[in-house]
Amino acid sequence: MCTMKPRLYLETTIASYLSAWPSRDLVTAAHQQVTQEWWQTRRREFELFVSQIVVQESSGGDPDAAARRLEVLKDLPLLELTEDATALAQGLVVQLQLPDKAALDAVHIALAVVHGMDYLLTWNCTHIANAALRSKIETACRAKGYQVPVICTPEELLEE
Repeated sequence: MCTMKPRLYLETTIASYLSAWPSRDLVTAAHQQVTQEWWQTRRREFELFVSQIVVQESSGGDPDAAARRLEVLKDLPLLELTEDATALAQGLVVQLQLPDKAALDAVHIALAVVHGMDYLLTWNCTHIANAALRSKIETACRAKGYQVPVICTPEELLEE
């Protein structure tokens, strides 16, 4: 019997936390540790995906850090930025009243939604994994006929 693995979209913060030097900030260091633990113990239980947006964001900044981030992503399939995903992202920006700088956060959500992901994994708790926005995200997506993936941090997906 073949059981399909849940499909999971890795948002950019995951690659960043996996590949960054240990932080001196205690919260960030804890997030890095949890991300490493999830990566080592749970990632094989999921079919992982990223997008060109994740690759682009991961390519920026310090060249050595970018190379480490891209190494994490190198073998993961890319979700296509479709017209439907673009339209949904634009709608999310408006409905969630996101600032312009958060437009790519809406794109990450829209990509995961349009491509039928089961999970969106992120440490972006400002505009993505935000409990105060969750019902608005779900309402906006369901109004367009989409199911919303579970949007969570690695900590929430660490144990089963």
